[in-house]
Amino acid sequence: MVSDHVFKLCHEQQTISSVIAEKPSEAPTEVVERLYGHHKRTSVHDASGVDRPIASVTDLERALQCGKWGPRKPSAFFLKVYHDVLHCLDADPLGSMVSPPLMGSHGTIPLTVIAPLADIIRHMSNLIVRAEKEVILITCSWSPSVASKLISDALKELSRRAGSRGERVVVKVMYDKAGPAHVKNCRQKVPADVYSGKGIQLPKPEEMPHLDFEAINFHKPLLGTLHAKFMVVDRKISVIESNNMEDNDNMEMMTHLEGPIVDSIYDTALLTWGNVLSPTLPSSNAPAGEGGLTISSPSQKELVYTDRPAAREQEEIVKDGQVAQLPEHMPGDPHYDPDLGSEITRMQSCYSCHPNESRLQATSRQLNLACTKPIPPHAPEIAEGEAFTPYIPISTPSPFPIALVSRPPYGPPSNSNVFVPQNEAWLSCIRNAQRSIFIQTPDLNAVPLHDAIVAALKRGVEIVYYVCLGYNDAGEIMPGQGGTNEMFASKLASGLSASERQNLTVCYYVGKDQDKPIHHNFKQRSCHIKLLIADGHIGIQGSGNQDTQSWCHSQEMNILIDSEEVCRKWKEGIERNQNTWRFGKGGNDGMWRDEQGNEAEGSMGKPSAPVGWVKGAIGMVKKAQDKGGF
Repeated sequence: MVSDHVFKLCHEQQTISSVIAEKPSEAPTEVVERLYGHHKRTSVHDASGVDRPIASVTDLERALQCGKWGPRKPSAFFLKVYHDVLHCLDADPLGSMVSPPLMGSHGTIPLTVIAPLADIIRHMSNLIVRAEKEVILITCSWSPSVASKLISDALKELSRRAGSRGERVVVKVMYDKAGPAHVKNCRQKVPADVYSGKGIQLPKPEEMPHLDFEAINFHKPLLGTLHAKFMVVDRKISVIESNNMEDNDNMEMMTHLEGPIVDSIYDTALLTWGNVLSPTLPSSNAPAGEGGLTISSPSQKELVYTDRPAAREQEEIVKDGQVAQLPEHMPGDPHYDPDLGSEITRMQSCYSCHPNESRLQATSRQLNLACTKPIPPHAPEIAEGEAFTPYIPISTPSPFPIALVSRPPYGPPSNSNVFVPQNEAWLSCIRNAQRSIFIQTPDLNAVPLHDAIVAALKRGVEIVYYVCLGYNDAGEIMPGQGGTNEMFASKLASGLSASERQNLTVCYYVGKDQDKPIHHNFKQRSCHIKLLIADGHIGIQGSGNQDTQSWCHSQEMNILIDSEEVCRKWKEGIERNQNTWRFGKGGNDGMWRDEQGNEAEGSMGKPSAPVGWVKGAIGMVKKAQDKGGF
């Protein structure tokens, strides 16, 4: 049952963003203290997550009343998950990093990107240059890279366009580079000489004269990493992505959201920013639910939300891209597009075949762009109708239920801070699924997952999960970290009966142009996607990994959706843009081996504890040094 306390929280009139709109001189942290500071908070919960009271019809009705779901009523499954998530607000009203009245909402996802990291940044850069009044960009790791250069070029172009209109645009950027100063204040304002210096390489103030720009470096010592990655533009559009701002070989995932859910993400942005917003954000009094900011140039206005035209199918996009043959949008040679449809065609054009080039070769060319050690393709030729399609537009008959299921940062070096909306949403999906569960994540080794997955398998639920071979193995093998992906899969498989084992399929990521998993140490084909789909219509996507750090410490940002149309497109995109299901299946013991029975090159296998700890100690140092270690 949703408590009276939580029910009241969800029906309050004031939110962090509404108070800031009325009193823009107040810092969000001050507003938080006034609205929620009197609530007693706890960070520990004893229950494992496998067993929770079964929600009654009355319970689900009460959960239904705790959100603003739009034209589509949430399914019973969605409400069971949301009901379980709401219990976390008894422990912490801001456990989902959003004001409770905005936690349950609705909207649309007109675009999903499943592609290399830079392709996601290309879309973000287009959104930035098309901004009218404001951009809020929050991410984790930031390092000089193709990704950061795309953003820097976009900020310069945004300034140029704003100047030509005789206007200014407010831009806020936040990232995490932990340092000693964070012990005193977890939000460190970044001076211009630092954010434009060699470590970050954002534009100098004189290179973006028409922007009111500010950057903050956030970290909550010791382990409270800012791992959320999202952006809000003009309070009309938001994106939530899996990627950091750096160069690597990762396959990543991003969702582009529109509608009232943007107000919820905007509220999270204010809560995360924390400091006084100076100058005031132009959208303070222009909620997305009421249309967002008024556009100053109606002739340039792109139709958004429910006014968007119907999405093209992937095969139509493939044909359009092949015909168009457009130049790629690159740092130093930008090619910005006027709308989403044009972006999709340009991006597909980059994956189209050059003269005397096969589909496989074209795909391999693009996947190698970010690799310091490119590799040739080894997969069979890509068949007609199976081309790699990085940008996936999605149309739904109407807006659908979306809730934020995130978690706050937790610094102390203990793994007790697990009773948070993100974790409860994952566990509830596994606990309440009746048919199927699909998960893709870099690592899957969080301790609470083991018993939850076993219980679902014993109920007859089919579980398929994709992980990345060797992802941060040496760090994950340390005590308290859950073990490597292979160790966790082996432990999981060993505790199942033969019939139960038939319900579990463990796969290791295989790139679209390859025919076997490649160990993460080689930095050639890795995957950083974070996604869960249950029973084909409940989805959770965002920044949270299925590992100890994301479960217990990092600030994360995730959405919970109820849409068969979107989940189907997500799953189709996952399968279309990788060969994991085809070539990455593990054996009955959870381990991947080739046809000769050999483990993958670089695999650590199942080391003994002493050997693992030695390797882990070395790995923790390496993880701290690697740019892609988060």
